[in-house]
Amino acid sequence: MKETILLFNPPEKEQLLKLEMALFPLHIRLKRVHCTEYNQPLGVLAGMKDISPAEGSYDGPELPSTMIVFCFLNDNRLNQALTAIRKCGVGPFPYKAILTPTNSAWTVPDCFTEIKKEHEAMNPS
Repeated sequence: MKETILLFNPPEKEQLLKLEMALFPLHIRLKRVHCTEYNQPLGVLAGMKDISPAEGSYDGPELPSTMIVFCFLNDNRLNQALTAIRKCGVGPFPYKAILTPTNSAWTVPDCFTEIKKEHEAMNPS
């Protein structure tokens, strides 16, 4: 599978351009996912052929913040991507995940909810 970063509720144009330029030298595909696709399992959005797509389109609200899901990157490539994102000066992006066999069947809102819970548990106010 092709190394891919799924981007949901992307930052504003100038910040998005910085993000794209930071990842360009790494040759990692950055896929911006439109809100109407949020009902699809993450695995489908990442290009996995063994996950069945959902019917219809999502008509709920946009995510409250940017979310990033890293797909098919080994540890070294993940670290390179995280470093590039950190150095480009956009963010921070607290809502990040790695595509796993478990979450590949989740919808975008399900994934965001789970990441948000984990983030709040690790960073209590």
